[in-house]
Amino acid sequence: MIHDDWGPGLERKFCQPEAPLSLQEGAVIAGYASLFGAADQGGDIVAPGAYAASLKRLAGEGRQVKMLWQHDAAQPIGVWDEVREDARGLFVKGRLLAEVAKGREAAALVAAGAIDGLSIGYRTRRASKDASGRRLLSELELWEVSLVTFPMLPEARVGAKAGDGAEALWREMAEALEGARHVLAGA
Repeated sequence: MIHDDWGPGLERKFCQPEAPLSLQEGAVIAGYASLFGAADQGGDIVAPGAYAASLKRLAGEGRQVKMLWQHDAAQPIGVWDEVREDARGLFVKGRLLAEVAKGREAAALVAAGAIDGLSIGYRTRRASKDASGRRLLSELELWEVSLVTFPMLPEARVGAKAGDGAEALWREMAEALEGARHVLAGA
């Protein structure tokens, strides 16, 4: 089970994409970070509307959900331009920032298919247990959505299609960066 605290009461949930996470329009990624009604590997189930109050509060305060690399608050890699609930779950769409080194790395890894998971960082505001002992999460305070290696919710999926040339360009950039790293390391 990959479920732990990150600071006082902050939890993380990982989400496996239904299709390989890929880039569109250069560095745009989109998909579902959470699915309603689906039990994750830890047995938790997110109820429809669980994010509504948090998203409303963030919007009212002029703040955004953060896009992080592997839940590391010291490594923001982009911005989520759209975070919303719909009938299926929590939909996110955002841009990996090529101006940030880790953003470039993330884009290359997504384009190559090496990274394809999403994970949410949140605090539980309201939850109950069902007859099976699973936690039913009815209100969550959403802090961040990260790109991750190992997702927690296999049924939740992320999908965005890369433009034909964009994927090759990102792959070429990744190879050039890897070559430069070897040269600088004296390999």
